[in-house]
Amino acid sequence: MAVKAGRTHYTVTYSVLVVAVGAYALLQSMVAPVLPTIQAHLHSSESATAWLMTSYLLAASVATPILGRVGDVVGKERMLVVTLLGLATGSLLAGLSHSIGMMIVARVVQGTGGAVLPLSFGIVRDEFPSAKVSGAVGVIASLTAAGGGLGLVLAGPIVSHLDYHWLFWFPMIATAAAAAATLVFVPASPVRGAGGVSRPGGLLLAAWLVTLLLAVSEGQSWGWDSAGVLGLLAATVVLVPLWILTELRAAHPLIDMRMMRAPAVWTVNLSALLFGVVMYTCTTFMPQLLQTRRSVAGYGFSADVTASGLYMLPLSAAAFAGNVLAGRIGGRLGYRGLLVAGSLLSVPPFVLLAVAHTESWQVCTAVTVAGTGLGLAFSAMAGLVIEAVPAGQTGVASGMNANIRTIGGAIGSGIGASLLAATVTTAHPLPADTGYTRLFWFLAGAAALATLAATLVPRSRRAPAPGAAVPDPVGALPDRGSGHADNSGTAPRAADL
Repeated sequence: MAVKAGRTHYTVTYSVLVVAVGAYALLQSMVAPVLPTIQAHLHSSESATAWLMTSYLLAASVATPILGRVGDVVGKERMLVVTLLGLATGSLLAGLSHSIGMMIVARVVQGTGGAVLPLSFGIVRDEFPSAKVSGAVGVIASLTAAGGGLGLVLAGPIVSHLDYHWLFWFPMIATAAAAAATLVFVPASPVRGAGGVSRPGGLLLAAWLVTLLLAVSEGQSWGWDSAGVLGLLAATVVLVPLWILTELRAAHPLIDMRMMRAPAVWTVNLSALLFGVVMYTCTTFMPQLLQTRRSVAGYGFSADVTASGLYMLPLSAAAFAGNVLAGRIGGRLGYRGLLVAGSLLSVPPFVLLAVAHTESWQVCTAVTVAGTGLGLAFSAMAGLVIEAVPAGQTGVASGMNANIRTIGGAIGSGIGASLLAATVTTAHPLPADTGYTRLFWFLAGAAALATLAATLVPRSRRAPAPGAAVPDPVGALPDRGSGHADNSGTAPRAADL
């Protein structure tokens, strides 16, 4: 692909990135509340239908850091086009699917779209004026929480007035348009990472991610003490140190282990893991609680898919509000302060739900406060990672942070499913209300641990005050004061790194 002759204004680039990340965020959540509908239409079993989420999760966890690294090396805008085309292709296949097998394949292809986030963060860092980087990254990061909540809202009307295939047609149109716009408007990456991509590192990373996530995703259905789950966990224990050793010895590692062990990186990644537990588990099981018929189970809200989505609407609105709030108070608190504040805000809503979840106001209050906390925390984590790593590693570092959040979501969803399943009996096939109480206490505990992890983040860097420049940790970035970076497309010199 030829390097573009001029630099597109960063606001145009930003518009393209917002559409791309928004479409990906919607795909993450729109499928979950309508799984029973898809199961009925495809005449599938419940266990097979669950693979629509598991396969997507596995593919995203493998593709996100690998494609993020490839983007750092060959050009972020090139890989963004590839990733968006993958999302569009997966959505096309899902829209045409009339069997569960084909739908699972489509979801695997869609999962490669997880790389949209790290690639977008890297492009923002390359193209934006320094003073605007933190705000732009914060909005994009918050889209993952806000878009996830919005997907729960839109799923019901789409299925009711059209059919479930349109859950994929709409994102396909959006991602295809974003891919075309990226090709035309997004400039070639002016900052490249050195070296190539470690294939052994990539294969081992994929291997241990698959064994770990498959174990935690299927633990409830296979049995946590089953030979399959124990075997997968044992394989993970062997593969992780082998992967770390391979990466340490590689001339050009996929993941720089020295970077990963830096205090400013591993502490934020620990926070991401715990926030993944909170966010994904909440958005997975809250609609289930809302759709439970009170006349049958003795609890729940008897909501249909559309109504349960409306209950979750405050989550999306509050996530955006949290992002706006982050922009206003970030200069005083710093990224670390924002992360601590967001973590603290995430504890009370789940304590409230654990104590009482029988009234609409309780649910709406809880998801509003939780959404605000997520908006603050997601903005802070993205900014902290970008500040902590060299420009040429933005994609892989951001990808790994997003990936760790996904791992947290898988772990949280597995534990949540087990907590609910433990209360199911032959006489009462639905989970007991005590199962949800335990689930919410578990999420409150995870949020409390996220607060503790946030306090471990080093205090050395602060978010910029309004109009101030973001400190460049490596001094390698081109001058972005006018939004027109060097477009040579060549890798930075060693002296610049």
